[in-house]
Amino acid sequence: MAGRGRPLGRATNNEAEYGGLLLGLELARELGAERLEIRADSELLVRQMRGEYRIRAGNLKGLAERARNLLGEFAEAGLVAVPRELNSRADRLANRAMDEGVEVVEP
Repeated sequence: MAGRGRPLGRATNNEAEYGGLLLGLELARELGAERLEIRADSELLVRQMRGEYRIRAGNLKGLAERARNLLGEFAEAGLVAVPRELNSRADRLANRAMDEGVEVVEP
């Protein structure tokens, strides 16, 4: 399981969640993945991407559209909401990227 974190500059929490999703999808594509199970600790993001919640915030609509386009490149992709304590690896990558101000990649 590979991981990647990248500084986003100033962003809302929801923009950061979508940024993380996009980064993960791009990495999965680069690695040639065909099937994905995406685990996110943002229930809002998961429900918006599943179409259960509307995306009202204009700053998220374009990000969601980009994510949907990337998701369409995979044979199968599912999104699962997980409690934050079960998503510690993603938090660690994000914090390293913010603290160090550089892209962080873990194999």
